This record gives sequence, C-alpha cells and structure tokens, in this order.
Amino acid sequence: MSVSSSSMCGGGETGMRIVVWFRRDLRVEDNPALAAAARAGGEVVPAYVWSPEEDGPYHPGRVSRWWISQSLQHLDASLRRLGAGKLVTRRSADAVVALLQLVRDTGATHVYFNHLYDPISLVRDHRLKEMLTAEGIVVQSFNADLLYEPWEVVDDEGQPFTMFAPFWNRCLSMPYDPPAPLLPPKKINSGNLSMCPSDDLIFEDESERGSNALLARAWTPGWQNADKALTAFLNGPLADYSVNRKKADSASTSLLSPHLHFGELSVRKVFHLVRMKQLVWSNEGNHAAEESCTLFLRSIGLREYSRYLSFNHPSSHERPLLAHLRFFPWVVNECYFKIWRQGRTGYPLVDAGMRELWATGWLHDRIRVVVSSFFVKVLQLPWRWGMKYFWDTLLDADLESDALGWQYITGSLPDGRELDRIDNPQFEGYKFDPHGEYVRRWIPELARLPTEWIHHPWDAPVSVLQAAGIELGSNYPLPIVELDAAKARLQEALSEMWQLEAASRATMSNGMEEGLGDSSEVPPIEFPQELQMEVDRQPAQATANVPMTARRRQDQMVPTMTSSLNRAETEVSADLGNSEDTRAQVPFHAHFEPRVERQDAIQNAEGPAPRINGVHQHNIFQQPQHHRREAVAPSVSEASSSWTGREGAVVPVWSPPAASGHSETSAADEADVSSRSYLDRHPQTHRLMNWSQLSQSLTTGWEVENSVQPNLIG
Repeated sequence: MSVSSSSMCGGGETGMRIVVWFRRDLRVEDNPALAAAARAGGEVVPAYVWSPEEDGPYHPGRVSRWWISQSLQHLDASLRRLGAGKLVTRRSADAVVALLQLVRDTGATHVYFNHLYDPISLVRDHRLKEMLTAEGIVVQSFNADLLYEPWEVVDDEGQPFTMFAPFWNRCLSMPYDPPAPLLPPKKINSGNLSMCPSDDLIFEDESERGSNALLARAWTPGWQNADKALTAFLNGPLADYSVNRKKADSASTSLLSPHLHFGELSVRKVFHLVRMKQLVWSNEGNHAAEESCTLFLRSIGLREYSRYLSFNHPSSHERPLLAHLRFFPWVVNECYFKIWRQGRTGYPLVDAGMRELWATGWLHDRIRVVVSSFFVKVLQLPWRWGMKYFWDTLLDADLESDALGWQYITGSLPDGRELDRIDNPQFEGYKFDPHGEYVRRWIPELARLPTEWIHHPWDAPVSVLQAAGIELGSNYPLPIVELDAAKARLQEALSEMWQLEAASRATMSNGMEEGLGDSSEVPPIEFPQELQMEVDRQPAQATANVPMTARRRQDQMVPTMTSSLNRAETEVSADLGNSEDTRAQVPFHAHFEPRVERQDAIQNAEGPAPRINGVHQHNIFQQPQHHRREAVAPSVSEASSSWTGREGAVVPVWSPPAASGHSETSAADEADVSSRSYLDRHPQTHRLMNWSQLSQSLTTGWEVENSVQPNLIG
C-alpha cells in the first residue's frame, strides 16, 4: 500500500523537521550533517536511498554491496540507541526523486547531507539542491570526507595543484588545522516514524550468499568496529609501519580503507590521532615510529589528492590526464584480460594477487601496484578495464582513488610512473614476498617449490619441478608473455603514440597552445560485455521491494583452491599460441626519453619514425590474435574544444567561498549556489595537461620506493 500522507510519516506537526541523507558517511561519530541536525533541535529523519542505476557502469560490486548491507544494519542500531527511531530506507532508480518524495511524506523543512566529490555525485547533488530549493526546502551540505575542501588548497597563484607532493605539502602547512572530530550526538529527536514506510533493500542474491559468508570471517563492517580497528592499529602496527609496510605475506597495513571509503571512519579523526602519536614519539626520540607516522599520513594525503583530482578533473575516471596518452594504442584482447583476472599469467606474484582479490576482495597495496603495472605495461590492456575490475571486486573500491591509482600506473599523471618502465614480477617478489609464503598461500600448485624458484618456476631444474609436483603448461601455466617481448612491444607502442601526437599537432593551425586539446572526441574503449554489471533498469517504485535480480559474474565467486586451475588451457593454447617454453628475462631498459621522442615526432610527422637511442623505430610487432585500438588524430576544430560535460550533462562544481576564513558548516553551501562554478573560473582544470609544459627538473612526487595504489590507506 502506498503511504504518502505526512500525517502517517513524521506526525504532520508544524516546526523544523530535518531529513539527514546518509551515503558514504555511515557513522554517527564526526558526522557533520547529523551533528548539525541534532543541534538544530528539530525532529530528525535519518534516510538512506539505494539507487545503483544512477552509477552506470560503476554500480557497486558484490563485496561492496555486502559491506553496505552490514554497515547499514550497524548504523540503524546506533541511530535507534540515540533515539532516532530507525533509518528510513528507500529503493529508487532516482535518488533525487526519492528524497523529494520523502520530504513531502514527512513534511520536512530541511535536508542535510555530506559532500561527495565524484562527478556522478556532483551532478546529483547540484540537481537535488535546485529541486528542493525551488520547493522552499532549506538544503545544507557539509565536509565529512576530507581534511580540507578541494577549493581551499591552491598554489600561490590561486590555481589547483597538478602534482601530489606540493599539494600535500600545502595541506600540511595550511594556516588552520583540519576541524577536530565531532562526538556523537547525545540524543536525536526523530518524532514518530513508526508509520513512515521503508523499503527492504536487497543487496545479494542466492548465488552470492556463500561467498559473502566468508567475508564476515575476516571483516566486521560498522562505524564502531572501524573505531576499534583504528585503535588497534594506532597501538600496534603503526609504530613499525615504516619497516613492515612492504611485507605482502603479513597483515602489515592498517586495513582501514574500506571503513574510510564507506564513511564508517572519519579521516579527520585518523589524521588527528596519528599526529598526536607522532608528536609523542618525536618527544621520546623514537625516530623510526615518527617516520612511520609520516609515511602513513602520506597515504591519507593520497586519498585526499584523489578527491582533489576528481573535483578539478571530472573526467579522470574515463580519460588520461596527459594529452598525448590519448594516442596510446592499447591492446584490446579479452583473452589476456580473462587470464589476468583468473590468475593464470604464469608469473606467481601476479597470479597470487589476482587469486587473493578474486577470493577475498582485498589486496596488499604493493601487490596492487604489481598486478596493475603488469596489466598496463606487460599486457598493455586498456587501463579502464583494470580499474573497472578493481571497482567490481575490491572491498574498498573507490572511484576517485581507483582513478588516481590507475592513472598513476599508466603514467598519465605529471608525477606518475614512467609508462616505459616495466617492473619484473620476479624481482618484485623478492622485495615483497622474500620467503614465498604469499605465493604459496594463494597458489597451492607451487606450495612445494623451494623458495629459490618460487618467483620464477620456469627457471627451475626439471628435477626440482618434478619433486614439487609441478608440470609447467599443465597444472601451472607458462608465462603468458615474455618480458623482453613486452618491453619491445611497449617501445613500439610509445613510438606510435608520439607519431600520432605529432601528426595531431601538425594539424593545429589555429594558434591553440599545443597539447591542451580535448580527448572527448576519442571515445573510451568499451568495457568487455562480461564486465557489464547488469542491474534492473526499470524505475523502482518507492513502495515496492525491488530485488537485485541480476546475473552475477562468476569472477566474483570464491573459487575452490583445490580444484584444478587448468580450465581453459585449450583456450589459452589456441588463443595465445603459448606452446613453447617462453622464459622471462630481466627487462632491458632503453632509457626512453619522451621529450626527445616528441621532438623527433614533430620533426618527422610526415617522415621516418622517431628514434630511440639513435635507432629508428618501426611498428613491426604484429599479433594476429588481438588488435590495437587505433587512436585518431583530432581535427583542428575538435582539438580546440574543451570538456565540459559527461554524457551530455554539465558537471557543476562547488565554487570556493568568497570569505577567506574557514567555516565548518555553511561555506560550501554558499559556494554551491554561486553563479560561478570552479571550472568557469579555472578553465584549465578540466582540460588535458600538456606534458611539454612540465619542468625538466621536476622529480616524481611519488617516490618509486614509497609508491602505493592510493585506494588502500596504509
């Protein structure tokens, strides 16, 4: 039965009634929107709207949906203890419409919520404010996810930073500290919500229950459990974090990133408590522990930077930020992609990481770098495919952080890793899994192999392999690609990229500053059909219980580790022609200099191929079993355009407040209704960065030794 009368939902009395909209802020401690509603003294209606259709291809994966369901139960119990009655839940294909209906049902006069910074949320929040304001509803939004709002952190000229190191240095030297975390409200007055309808939210189907049950053995969602995890980390592993953070075979990181992503844990609380620990250890002269705090806070800084980048470059999850990389000829090979997902590449450290991700929804930060670098540099698959798979399978899947991590690995950030650098998984294994325990845990086929050969079984003597019960190419695959061949192919792809970039530049005759073109005319490579998350696209009615009747990818099911991993071996042999003993070697680094390459490409746009180390390079590497995605040089008119929308919708971004001071509650709201958007006043932020404008003397802001995938905190 449809319930829409305000007299049946909220009591219908006159006075202040506030809807608090929960999203990725599933906590009652240090929740500015909830705290402001409690301070206002009116009746509070806590609400959560499940609208996965709005997220398009970034619909939450299985493990994320499991986490949300558990966290919402924990939040509901906490709100009831505070007197809020219950968490009102709604299922809708349009969150704005659902909230508007909830406001009408409850007779609410105010709506409070906390900021999000991904482009989808920015568009949704702007639309919500416009619609509610038009109906006379007071709307306020707050910062609950960052130390500082993106518009607060700018360089000396008032422009956004384009590299992490100066950005983080500025954050650490701001004239005012991040606000102290807020205590939970002592009491919340909700009025009578007993007759206010809620929809049953279904986050899993029968095929997922078995896999989800295993997650509960390792993780305990909920804001109070997040607080316990933070306390345990501060009083334990943090002191030795600088020494142990590289160990992939042990729980050496904080494991806080899922709690931070879903907003169960306040980043401001983490920051302040770690800084307090750092001060204590500094006074005690414990320099190792003090350095551990510095490194851990840097991972918090990477999370901050991911939101900052997404805010200033709303297309960062779809397009490379450095203009020339739109011409890179990615290899479009779904067979390679499938083998990488299933952990059958023949490189033990890569395979162990992918099987752990498949089974648990988790990866150590160093292993994330290894598997993503292998994906981009060795297989040369489109980076958005890897980012999408991480999104579907990681417990801490985070659009902004994932985009930053994959753009960094791809070399499409000014301070990212060099695209021509291939990390040898064998050597990475020596660094991050020196005893081979991590590989043995996740690749039982190699469990009896001596440590000497665990990271390169293809070099082991036949007698050693036989004693360990290993038959390469049968119960464990040979390497999918030789590293020498991958290095040569990568150099040729880079040469092709620079030639295309030079040809594009040669067509620019309108005086536009070179390299600042727009890549929106080159559509992103489509996700493989197997990766499409199928959800019910029919509009969900507010009074209906809408189940998730979607087919799930089998890659999200927990595999049996005792079963043979020889499946599709015939397919591999047929598709890859990998019937020989292809032994990987240490890659040869040719010291590829992009700036020299670009100059050669410009001079030879109509002539010979560019030169690498004095040798002309030609695209002679042919692979008939897959094809490269051709990059089309834009026309003059296309090159001069600028990206201002996403799928036809303008991306509105909050303007920074006019006042110079720091305001906890209202500055962002005043900025949001400003007629000038941040992108209007800083048009360069939504355009591609020009590689040639970067200083020759700049060193990478993310030291290779300390680099991490930033979607993992610590």
